Amino acid sequence: MREKLTKSLISLAEHCPEPLYLVGGSVRDYLSGTLSPAPDWDLASPMTEEEFLSAAKRSGFEVRAVYPATGTVKLKDGEGAEYEFTRFRSDTYVRGMHAPAGTEFTRDIKKDAVRRDFCADAVYYDIKKGEFSDPLGGIPDINKRILRTVAPAKKVFGEDGLRLMRLARIAAETGFSPDEECLEGARANHMLIRDIVPERIFQELSRILLSDEKAGGEDGPYRGLCLLRDTGVLQEIAPELTLGDGLDQRKDFHKYDVLEHSLRCVRYAPPDIRFAALLHDVGKPYCFYRDGNFHAHPEEGARIAGEMLSRWKAPKKLTEETKALILLHMRDFDLKMRESKVRRELIEHHALLKMLLALKQADFSACRDDLSPAPTVVKWEGVLQRMKQEGAPLALAELAVTGKDAIEAGIPPHEVGNVLHLLLFDCALGMAKNERAALLKRLAKLARKYLEKENLCQD
Repeated sequence: MREKLTKSLISLAEHCPEPLYLVGGSVRDYLSGTLSPAPDWDLASPMTEEEFLSAAKRSGFEVRAVYPATGTVKLKDGEGAEYEFTRFRSDTYVRGMHAPAGTEFTRDIKKDAVRRDFCADAVYYDIKKGEFSDPLGGIPDINKRILRTVAPAKKVFGEDGLRLMRLARIAAETGFSPDEECLEGARANHMLIRDIVPERIFQELSRILLSDEKAGGEDGPYRGLCLLRDTGVLQEIAPELTLGDGLDQRKDFHKYDVLEHSLRCVRYAPPDIRFAALLHDVGKPYCFYRDGNFHAHPEEGARIAGEMLSRWKAPKKLTEETKALILLHMRDFDLKMRESKVRRELIEHHALLKMLLALKQADFSACRDDLSPAPTVVKWEGVLQRMKQEGAPLALAELAVTGKDAIEAGIPPHEVGNVLHLLLFDCALGMAKNERAALLKRLAKLARKYLEKENLCQD
């Protein structure tokens, strides 16, 4: 493993008065053959944080933060890589509370290992000696690709509700499977996720949705979401979504119920729209139990998704994009929209178009695991291609005239935006050519109309 380490990390270990260990995900991923180029470097040692700080400063590290109560130090090296050191310790918890109620420092590596969550994450690598230490039998677990808790599972999950999310996330990122005791422990304590702040839930859920970016995370987002569902955690963090569990859909379109379809939509979606994929049908259960049908589910779904993302303290940009995509995802699903209307849709939603088409495709594929092109996507992309061949602009930036041209032509400043959008739609619909000379004439004509209107109002 030594050849995978940064030079600064090796230098740091040489300056330490006691053994410095790597522990956690970097060791687990190295042993499973899935170590990423930029892993999380978690360090541990029996030395005090003062001794560690002295060695870090001599090795040229930047100290980012020090937390004496937990013996934690955060560092950054000259290349920008970040490291977190924690002194060997033993923690005690109040049931369900994420932060330890008490901390006792120790020199016993096994006591430090037992405060962790899974045995696969409790394997240590002595940087100076180049040797592994495995106090809890984590290496056989890594070889078997299983997640086994460091103590009885009901105790481990009962100590810290965030471990419920970590179980799903680590399983998603590594491809490891929890053993039966681990699953039972999570199920027995699933309500403790209520004690975790929304920001941490959102952080872990985001990592689950992007878990396939990890070397061991093939099909990770779907696997992680299924684990959240099967342990009961998803019901706690997203009850609006799990209302779709067992809610049947039209058999001629859908193979799965609403919840399973939503999880599979994530499976087929690119990374940048996975929250929209997960929540795109969140309005269906609400509409069904209110109206007996799904007709208004895009509108209600956008509203409900906005409430959920707000509850999770999600970034505003993600929230607004997700709401917009959910509102639009059923547009022209029956292929009855006229081409002129499709052209207007392509312009009105140009900024979201790539994500919207990706969501439509994922939604189609998730209905019956059908990877063929979605009919609506084929139609809309065909219209888009014709518009490009015609030289039709798709956004104001592609229009052959500008706001300055409009003002110089005599368009009132407060009407410039409306006029430019009028020209944009005219070009898109083939009613005008996107040529500067022709559009300048059109601007002059429109300016005369505004002047005539103003004169009439004055009379």
